[in-house]
Amino acid sequence: MLADIKKALRITNNAMDAEIESLIDAAKMDLKVTGINPDKTVTVDGAEEMDPLIKQTITLYCKAYFGYDNPDAVRFGQCYDALKTHLALSADYQVVTPDV
Repeated sequence: MLADIKKALRITNNAMDAEIESLIDAAKMDLKVTGINPDKTVTVDGAEEMDPLIKQTITLYCKAYFGYDNPDAVRFGQCYDALKTHLALSADYQVVTPDV
């Protein structure tokens, strides 16, 4: 995931890896708090890629919050919020609770 986010941010060195990893973790936690199944934010069963909508959502979060002088930060934040809302409303992404 780190390599993909660095590509999206157009970062070619390792100097900002810790900050980017922190943003990825924060995005995943924000999705979890919103009610999105945290299992969707990891690759499982040998899968090479995580769910593309989740990956795009995390990418938008990172683009919105990375750095201090991003003129597009507000736009990326709005896109992140819209996609997060879409995922939260979709039964495919909600946490499944067992019937009692």
